[in-house]
Amino acid sequence: MVRVTYSLDEATVGRIRRTAERLGKPQSHVVRDAVADYDARTDRLSEVERLRMLEVLDRLRDEPVTRSRERVEAELREIRTSRRESSLRRSAHDRSS
Repeated sequence: MVRVTYSLDEATVGRIRRTAERLGKPQSHVVRDAVADYDARTDRLSEVERLRMLEVLDRLRDEPVTRSRERVEAELREIRTSRRESSLRRSAHDRSS
């Protein structure tokens, strides 16, 4: 366990203490649980972000196609090849370390 020091406002400290007492847990457990919960939620999009991304997708869907299917497939092949080569270089580097 690592010991750290943070400065918190009185209201936050009060909430931590009340929650710890109500749950019968040490304050450090309450803080750890709260940080884990917050961390899990920050990976999800907020409603505002989700709606903004949907608007972007709607705009893209309505835009006319500017490249042929063949050109798109060629670009995808280039990307896959590049990723594969990069992965092989990393693997070779990891084995030599």
